[in-house]
Amino acid sequence: MKHVMAILAGLIVASGAPSAKAEPGVLESLGQGKRLSWQFSPATTLHYTYDSAHKPVVMVGLERESPSDGGLDGVALFTNSFGQPTLYMYPWGGVHHGIFGIDKLSFKWTAGVLYGYRDPYEDKVPLNYKGLSPVAIPALAYDFDDRWTGQLNFLGTAALMLQVNRTFR
Repeated sequence: MKHVMAILAGLIVASGAPSAKAEPGVLESLGQGKRLSWQFSPATTLHYTYDSAHKPVVMVGLERESPSDGGLDGVALFTNSFGQPTLYMYPWGGVHHGIFGIDKLSFKWTAGVLYGYRDPYEDKVPLNYKGLSPVAIPALAYDFDDRWTGQLNFLGTAALMLQVNRTFR
């Protein structure tokens, strides 16, 4: 948990830091031509079924959106519902802006690999093999302004997660 909070603090500081004009930094290189955002979720909002083993979920991540084709990719680090450190890497994804005629509302989807659900919780995600499993996550996002977005992730048959995104500038 200390590592997750340290990463979060680093992302917050980095998002507010002025960028150097002379030489691009790591964030500028990662986001070159793309919208780069940090992600944070303080807790899983709602588990569909109660389990006394559930623990608070805290997530931080980094996501890139390609404005030309709406492609998404990223990585998220979190403690899963059973307190295990977990990594979600998603090289595939997409975003569709302006759904239902609402300019600030978007539908997002990501797909990738999840690592972290291990014994005795390996059966909590489908197709898990030694902690590794394929994942697809649909979400609805709302842009509050050009930097802040709220997002609701639909985590299969397990839960809903509320997330906040902040775009780097």
